[in-house]
Amino acid sequence: MSASAPGIRTFSLVPRTLRGRLSLAALTVAALVMVFLTAAFNLMVRHHLQRQADDELYARAAAVAATVDTSGAVPRVLEVPDDTLLDTNAWIYVRDRLIEQPPSTSTTSPLTRAAGGLLRRGRHRCTTMSADGPVRLCARPVPARKDTVTVVTALHLTPYQELADILLVGSLALDAVTLIGTYVMTQLVVGRALRPVRTMTDQATHRSAIASEERFGTLDRPAELARLGMSLDVLLDRTRAVLRHERQLTGELSHELRTPLSRIIAELDWWQARPRSATETLATHHAIADAARCMHTICDTLLRDAQDSATTVPGTADTVPSLHGLAETLPAPADTTIVITGPTEPVFAEVMPALLQRIVSPLLTNALRYARSTVTVLAHQGPGTVRIDVTDDGPGVPASFTDQLFQPGRRADPDDGHSGAGLGLPLARRLARSVGGDVTYEPGNAPGARFVVSLPASPSAPPP
Repeated sequence: MSASAPGIRTFSLVPRTLRGRLSLAALTVAALVMVFLTAAFNLMVRHHLQRQADDELYARAAAVAATVDTSGAVPRVLEVPDDTLLDTNAWIYVRDRLIEQPPSTSTTSPLTRAAGGLLRRGRHRCTTMSADGPVRLCARPVPARKDTVTVVTALHLTPYQELADILLVGSLALDAVTLIGTYVMTQLVVGRALRPVRTMTDQATHRSAIASEERFGTLDRPAELARLGMSLDVLLDRTRAVLRHERQLTGELSHELRTPLSRIIAELDWWQARPRSATETLATHHAIADAARCMHTICDTLLRDAQDSATTVPGTADTVPSLHGLAETLPAPADTTIVITGPTEPVFAEVMPALLQRIVSPLLTNALRYARSTVTVLAHQGPGTVRIDVTDDGPGVPASFTDQLFQPGRRADPDDGHSGAGLGLPLARRLARSVGGDVTYEPGNAPGARFVVSLPASPSAPPP
């Protein structure tokens, strides 16, 4: 079975944490390096010890060769005092005939046979054999007039081998200590290096994407972590922007849909108040249908703007008829009159009619809310620009509040008895700017307030 049962933790040789994996990688690399260095070191030690043994054997052979008289017709071994050391493990051959051998050996002993075999291999030859331990034998020729004289010396390698074994054990112990130290130091260094990452992780877990203004990239960190912090800040900024845009879109939908919903509720309440004639019922149906279409247009416009496509949607609006259509859909107080004026020739704005109405609707709604008797809407065309002035004769905007007019959620007097969330003016300005226009407040108008909508003018009329 390839899948493990739920709730059963499978064992893995690979650590799950980055710290463990880096420590394992460092330990593996260090182990490979130490194995290579240890093997190379011990091979060099054994080769050096063998060279020392060979040098000692050649030096002993030279000393023994000095006792051989080769001046006569037949080479002979001279007797010198205290030559016991020279006779130890030394064989002298004339041609293939053994003329001198160590007293402790016989002609049939393994060392003597090995010395004879080495003689037959040629000059300056060495070999190693086992005889109560490793023994090294080397042959050295002695110059003579007629016959060939060869001296073979032997040396027990046990002391050399013991020294090599001690060095091997010592190097392995040093490798073990080094590997343990490497693992511990890697754990400490990597843990210290990753401590800012854990801190950033905890901060990201406990921070609020909207409320927190702390930054990851402002602290003094290594270059790699600083770049990671900057990337996290960019990602967090995008998340904040998306969440703010979502909240703004929700508020704008709630603000814009309130008017047509109120109209539908009012029509239904009026229709249900008493029995109605067929004509009155049909009029109610028409009013509800108009409000539903208005809601559809509002949703379509706001969602299209939310998708950053408002600037790419082509369209041309005849300003004055669009304003008349908007005024007919807005519920106006009985004592308030809407006056819409414009030039005799058509004024075309380079926006869709629905978007034009969505831009002017918050301004006209506010004007109707605060006007005493009259709201004036004036449309006229300037050089490349269509200007729409929305003026009311109400109390106007307090001078101390003009800087906050277009900030979302701000109202001059939240307790003035009028409904509103403070989102209409920011929405109107944002929609106007999305098509290259703007919405501004024009101070100095008395009595009341005047807001100006500027939109790009269309170079030509729309096709029929």
